[in-house]
Amino acid sequence: MRKPITTLALLALASLAQAAETIDVYRDPNCGCCKQWIAHLRDHGFQVNDHVEPNMSAVKQRLGVAPRLASCHTGVIDGKFVEGHVPAEQVRLLVKRDDLEGVAVPGMPMGSPGMEMGDHKDAYQVIGLTRDGKDEVVAEY
Repeated sequence: MRKPITTLALLALASLAQAAETIDVYRDPNCGCCKQWIAHLRDHGFQVNDHVEPNMSAVKQRLGVAPRLASCHTGVIDGKFVEGHVPAEQVRLLVKRDDLEGVAVPGMPMGSPGMEMGDHKDAYQVIGLTRDGKDEVVAEY
């Protein structure tokens, strides 16, 4: 017979789940699409710590974001980078991938989360950076 889960155990599990869903986002103070991406994350259940950063190049360099993967804002979750307009579902999958340093949506493709302006939608890829420095397409939209 199974023992019932105590309230304390449920609270501990909820706390762990909450911690896994917290992301730090670094953005330029004047960027509107960055704020829209943060709203996208919050709409999908993430707790976002919003950091206004006047020197985004230094942030990207510190986090190991290669220039070929660069976009306007950079997130950090579970020690991994999230560069640009990455959909929330791919941010969640990143945490489960021990082989990746981070994921990126290079540039600012129209129709990606935070870039929904009008009816135009660009096709784009989410690129994973492997621990050995190689790019891997992890999703296509």
